[in-house]
Amino acid sequence: MRAVFVLFDSLNRLALGCYGGTAVPTPNFDRFAARALTFDNHYVGSLPCMPARRDLHTGRLNFMHRSWGPLEPFDNSMPEILKKGGIHTHLLTDHFHYFEDGGATYHSRYSTWDFVRGQEYDTWKALVKPPLDRFKTEYSNRHYNGPNQANRLQHQINREFIKEEADFPAAQCFDRAFQFLNDNRGADDWMLHLECFDPHEPFYTPKRFRDGLKTNYDGPIIDWPKYSPVTESEDEIAEIRANYAALVAMCDEYFGRLLDYFDEHDLWKDTCLILTTDHGYLLSEHDWWAKNVMPYYEEISHIPLIVHHPDLGALKGTRTNVVTQTPDLMPTILKIFGQEIPPEVQGRSVLDLAESDSQERSVIFGMFGGAIGVTDGRHTCFLYPPDLDDESLREYTLMPTHLHHFFDLRELKTAGLHAPLPFTKGVPVLSIQALNDARRPPGGDRTHFKSFGTALYDNVADPYQQNPLDEPEIVERFKREISTILEQHSATPEFFRWMGLENS
Repeated sequence: MRAVFVLFDSLNRLALGCYGGTAVPTPNFDRFAARALTFDNHYVGSLPCMPARRDLHTGRLNFMHRSWGPLEPFDNSMPEILKKGGIHTHLLTDHFHYFEDGGATYHSRYSTWDFVRGQEYDTWKALVKPPLDRFKTEYSNRHYNGPNQANRLQHQINREFIKEEADFPAAQCFDRAFQFLNDNRGADDWMLHLECFDPHEPFYTPKRFRDGLKTNYDGPIIDWPKYSPVTESEDEIAEIRANYAALVAMCDEYFGRLLDYFDEHDLWKDTCLILTTDHGYLLSEHDWWAKNVMPYYEEISHIPLIVHHPDLGALKGTRTNVVTQTPDLMPTILKIFGQEIPPEVQGRSVLDLAESDSQERSVIFGMFGGAIGVTDGRHTCFLYPPDLDDESLREYTLMPTHLHHFFDLRELKTAGLHAPLPFTKGVPVLSIQALNDARRPPGGDRTHFKSFGTALYDNVADPYQQNPLDEPEIVERFKREISTILEQHSATPEFFRWMGLENS
């Protein structure tokens, strides 16, 4: 067996025509859905980026124990299990978070890996004296050019070196994917993990993808919203959304080239193809931009998943309503290659779930230190802890790094050695107090973070989650289901207390 696993970042499900999107045509995503199995109730697990990837590697949720961080020495890793089982795994990515402190143990789990530079604030190109005056003219002060915005300045510098379409990281990722396929399509037992940072912000594309997406905006570049409430004008909002749509169109076209390759070389008969994302993105819906700070609305948590397997049979070109989520992809891929599922795995193969007679299932999702979302496909509840400022929450880790920093000394001074947790394979771990001002997502001003509370929505009658329901019996049922799933994932007693939940 062979497999190509394509992971885009921040690909909003409703941007795809096959999921009802209309902002921009996506003929290739739609074309793939027409010949594969489309999952209509696929959800995130742990949020945001690197926690989602830890779910993907380990097949279990991690947000109740750990914020953004590396794979741990005791973690199972899907590509490493494949590698040890004689399956060659190759990571090809422009996702630079893999190469920062908070993600530096993921890429080395693969047999081989390849990194394309230049996305977002990747510390790639050096201009000791950048043209700041020109940047202030070219880029809107709403999104750039503010004080202490080193990340945005680094992106402006990188962008000076990305001019032709062939320079764009996504274009390079797909070119290198085709090189891998040319070199290896005659072999068996391999998985290509093709991961593109696009359509993550900033929304920068070759001009031809933006042509035809007209707005009334006439001003400097505005394509990187801050994770905050919407304050932009209607014309600015339209411009930002058009820039995102253009980036989706680019992703669609390059994904279509991969489909063309499958057609040309008839890879459909012996190669799996999986398409998904880590999370979605708010584009002014609910009067918010992006993710992390607000509840995990449908635009963030309800994500695309489309799967081709040569043995799909009658499921080819169909859709399923079974509820699935990111941790389920780990056992799915292991089973595709005939590998054993480790006992610590809590996810289930999405192909098994799609074929199951009973498709009733609830899943939970969340971010360390935030609310917990729970859905059964019909309703979704966002459960908030009684006190978000309560610092009794603790992180359990042997790898004390945040996004691109070590835990600081003040945090580390709260550390103690904790007895092994059920999934740490007999290994004790550090227990570190989760200080509110630690450098973890969402970070910064917590005022907005605390402005939300527990809410229940009917996803069928109210798909855009505009009208919370007053149905306490459903909320209580979901709370029981959350507790059950937390127990299955070995959540600690203090996490239950912090969430205001009971555990057995």
